[in-house]
Amino acid sequence: MAGDTKVFGMPAESGRWLFIVLGLIMNVCLGAVYAYSIFKGPVEKAFNVSAFQGNLPFMVFLAFFAVTMFVGGQIMEKLGPKKLSIIGGIIVGIGWVLSSFATDIWLLVLTYGVIAGSGVGLAYGCPIAVGARWFPDKKGLAVGLIVAGFGGSALITGKIANALIPSVGLSATFLYFGIAFGIILLILSLSLAFPVAGWKPAGWTPPAGAAAAAVNLDVGQMVKTPAYWGLFLCFIIGSLAGLMVIGISKPVGNEIIKISGETAATLVGVFACFNALGRPVFGFLTDKITPRYAAMLNLAIILITSIIMIIAKEGDTNLYVISFIGFWMCLGGWLAIAPTSTATFFGMTNYARNYGVVFFAYGIGAILGGIISGQAKDVFGTYTFAFYPTAVMAAVGLCLAALLMKPPKKA
Repeated sequence: MAGDTKVFGMPAESGRWLFIVLGLIMNVCLGAVYAYSIFKGPVEKAFNVSAFQGNLPFMVFLAFFAVTMFVGGQIMEKLGPKKLSIIGGIIVGIGWVLSSFATDIWLLVLTYGVIAGSGVGLAYGCPIAVGARWFPDKKGLAVGLIVAGFGGSALITGKIANALIPSVGLSATFLYFGIAFGIILLILSLSLAFPVAGWKPAGWTPPAGAAAAAVNLDVGQMVKTPAYWGLFLCFIIGSLAGLMVIGISKPVGNEIIKISGETAATLVGVFACFNALGRPVFGFLTDKITPRYAAMLNLAIILITSIIMIIAKEGDTNLYVISFIGFWMCLGGWLAIAPTSTATFFGMTNYARNYGVVFFAYGIGAILGGIISGQAKDVFGTYTFAFYPTAVMAAVGLCLAALLMKPPKKA
């Protein structure tokens, strides 16, 4: 049956790669939130709010992203990836467009944070689930390539926003982004489809013994395993560190390292490249060296980069660049490690529902990261103090990954 299946008019083994391309482009639109550090200063100025309040739209966006990822995971099998992605894409566009009419920070929290964030949560899992099912032989690589668009989005959307905001204003930038995202997501969602049950690439068979050892757990069974809690807690730590840094990349460069605003904005785009690169790299590593060791390597990098930023001072541009490359790459890595680990540990039968639960870790990390960075700035006057907690938590995460992130045994 594998040889007879057609995808986009081609043999499935070739045509399935187009799902990777389409999913990557969709994720560029969905991942524009990673350019928020470009918006942060103008938002604080426009609404006359503190650093913590300026973080709120970003924090709420990511929290609702996580919550609606769970909702989407519960209904994806019923609606199918195409319908769910269309709904999510339309909501994303509406949220960005309505943000152009926000008159205070709380309206922006509602339009950008709640509405746009919810739309991203509904749409985000659709191309990932499609890719994982079409690539049973390369799950980590496929997922990593698809979500690379989310991580790399800031390279494109950040540069566009940095050009648009001074020329047309903050409100018009939200409006233009909303219209573009809504149209692109709607069109690309139309092609999403799962393979028939049991499909596998021609000539590929699962590794010897994999079928017998396969575990397919539902949500209730999954949350009772040590592997789930190891993955969930480490994902919180990785998300907290990465999302915190993404929200403050530009102001840290301006205020601590004392580099120019234009240079800092350009570096955000550079960091986004490494965020995108981290996804296929850690997806590949998760396949090759197991989720446990991929997670430990990731958390070790976060520990090192946190220490670097604790000692960095004015003029230490190289330390700043090296450290933030590491942070952004590791966050990208977790967006490949977590879904691949979910499929590897708990099986594909309930993958969408299971990953929706695992992804709550991302929302928790977003909230905690925003609180830590905002309070560090408002209370101590510098973002440097935000990196002490990330160093400690990365060390704790290393221990948790080593002890808990092991495949659950088949009952």
